Amino acid sequence: MRDYKISRGVALRAFGVLQRDGVAEPVPGGRWRVVRAGEPADRRPLEERIAGIITDEDLAVGAALPSASVLATRFGASRPTVTKALDKLEAAGVLASGGQGRVRTVRTVPTREGRS
Repeated sequence: MRDYKISRGVALRAFGVLQRDGVAEPVPGGRWRVVRAGEPADRRPLEERIAGIITDEDLAVGAALPSASVLATRFGASRPTVTKALDKLEAAGVLASGGQGRVRTVRTVPTREGRS
């Protein structure tokens, strides 16, 4: 809003028009996301999508997971956001951490039935 010198109300009205046209959608936290035409949007939480890599790519227990930087590029998210999702998977017992600077490995393979 500062860059374009418009008020919050004008920005919200503009996003309302974009939402009606199917170009933008609200996301939790009072933010908006641009919807790209023709791109299927995966609405699952990031940790579920990362867990999907383990099952989709048939990673075995002990296999190395891609780095947070690689995952950030793959999912179009920031590295800190990916790190938080990896921490959640680690807390759930899906991943094992080798410590700072080490590769995270698969501790258990999530089942497809457990994911919706």
